[in-house]
Amino acid sequence: MVQRQTEYDVLVVGGSGVDTIVRVDALPVPLADSVMVGPIEEWPGHTGGNVALGARALGLGVALLDCIGDDWTGAQVRERLAEGDVEFHPMISAAGTRRAVNLVDATGRRMSFYDARDPEDLRMPRDFYLPRLRRARHVHLSIMNFTRFLYDDIEALGVPVSTDLHDWDGRADHQREFALRSDLVFFSAAVTGDRTSALMREILREGRATTVVATAGAEGSYVLTRDGGPDPRHVPAAVPPAPVVDSNGAGDAFVTGFLYGRLDGRDALASARLGAVAGAFACTAPGSTAMIGREALLAADGGGS
Repeated sequence: MVQRQTEYDVLVVGGSGVDTIVRVDALPVPLADSVMVGPIEEWPGHTGGNVALGARALGLGVALLDCIGDDWTGAQVRERLAEGDVEFHPMISAAGTRRAVNLVDATGRRMSFYDARDPEDLRMPRDFYLPRLRRARHVHLSIMNFTRFLYDDIEALGVPVSTDLHDWDGRADHQREFALRSDLVFFSAAVTGDRTSALMREILREGRATTVVATAGAEGSYVLTRDGGPDPRHVPAAVPPAPVVDSNGAGDAFVTGFLYGRLDGRDALASARLGAVAGAFACTAPGSTAMIGREALLAADGGGS
C-alpha cells in the first residue's frame, strides 16, 4: 500500500444544502387550503454539511467536497461552513444547490421533503477529489449518486469509508452499493422495524462492512460487528441536556460522535455511546445548529479521554 501523508481526519463528500424549517402543531398536517404556522426559517446544512460541521466542532480536521450551485442557497452553504471553520471545496453544478422543506411538530419530530435536483450524469472529476482522498484518515460519503463513483479510488488507497443510508428499507437499489462497499454503515430503523436485525446481518454478510449501526431515535441505537456475535447490541439514547426543540440533524450528529470515538481508537459500543450524546445534544436547538464540543461530549460520557 502506498504511504499517504494525512491532513484530514474526516473528508466528507456530498450532501450539503439548505433546509427550510416549517413548525406545525402536529404531524401529519391536516388537509387545508392554508395552515397558520410560526416564522419559517432557513438553515444551511443537510447531511454532509452537518457531519462536516459536527466533526469540526469536535476538534477534528475536516474538509467537505460537494457540487453546489452558483446561487443564493449555495452562498448560504458557503457562509455556514466558513462560520464553522470547515474547509469547503465546492464544484459548481448548473442544477443548483439542493434544498429540503422540513415540517417539525411540537415534539421535535420532522417530515422532510427533499429536493433531489442533481442530474443523473453529474460527476466529480477524479483530479478534483483524488488529491484530497490521499490526505484523509477517513472518508464519509453522503448517498448522492455522484459519490458512488469514488469507491474504486477509496478502496485502492485503503482509506476507511463510512456512509449513512438514512431511511433505507433494505430494498431500494440506490443505497445498496453504499451499503455493501462501506466499512462502517449507518441507517435509520424507522422504516425497517422488526427487519432491522436481519438487514444489519445482511449488510455484514454480503458487503465489506465491519460495523453496522441502526439508529432508532429515542429508543437508542443497535450495533452489530463482525466479531461481536450474531445479534445487535443495544445502546440506550442519551438524555438531552435541555428541552427537545428539533430533531433535524440528530442522526448526523450521532455519526459525528461515533466517528470521533472510532478515530480515537474506541470500540463500536463506546463510539455509539458518544454518538448518542451528540445526537441528543443536537435536538436542543433549531435547524441542526447545536454542535457539541469535545469537552462537553466527553464530560457527558463520563469524562473519558
